[in-house]
Amino acid sequence: MTKGRIHSIESMGLVDGPGIRSIVFIQGCHLRCSYCHNPDTWSTCGGKEVTPEEVVNKIKRFKSYFDKSGGGVTFSGGDPLIQPEFLLECLKLCKEAGIHTTIDTAGYGEGNYDEILKYTDLVLLDIKQEDSKSYKELTGKDTKGINLFLDALRRSNSRVWVRHVVVPGITDSEEHILKLAKIIKKEIPNVDKIELLPYHNIGAHKYESLGIPYRLSNIKPMDKNRCFELQDLIRKETGIL
Repeated sequence: MTKGRIHSIESMGLVDGPGIRSIVFIQGCHLRCSYCHNPDTWSTCGGKEVTPEEVVNKIKRFKSYFDKSGGGVTFSGGDPLIQPEFLLECLKLCKEAGIHTTIDTAGYGEGNYDEILKYTDLVLLDIKQEDSKSYKELTGKDTKGINLFLDALRRSNSRVWVRHVVVPGITDSEEHILKLAKIIKKEIPNVDKIELLPYHNIGAHKYESLGIPYRLSNIKPMDKNRCFELQDLIRKETGIL
């Protein structure tokens, strides 16, 4: 029997995909992003062990809300691609139940992407950086993993919402945003939406409790008005809302 480890389930999410959604936070992530606000989801040994059936049975209770609002379930993390067999079984069960499926991912997992994307209606794709050197500085990994996922995404029919965190002094320049726009137009298919997310340090206290240094402790939260300006810039450059 397939089992996986999850951190938690949020029953009525409103920002991780369309409509009202259940959010399943799956344990495990290969990346160590400087601004990550959920370091407690990094380890695949944490959380609670469950079966796909247990997860989807909980999700089904909210199906009437999904149907009325155009919502569904979003598998987040960590990164859901870290537990591909568990994720795939959850997705299959959701599709059998007529539930819209979304994965919230940085595209850095353990493979089987083509099969996973067959059962994924929407990908919330978190693009970390626009060049290999900066990507490794921010995440601790090279871009090989994300490139493998992008190859599979280009072979799929899944729709995509691109997300990108705007960090003062790191990813907040117009030059950076224009390079990002070029990557989106050239490399990422089926994009319906681009969301620039202002950096915040709300999760910084978790690092202290886990005994992990917080690398962006000297950086203030991103100015939301400036983030809106950059959002307008990338929308004009790509023609994508």
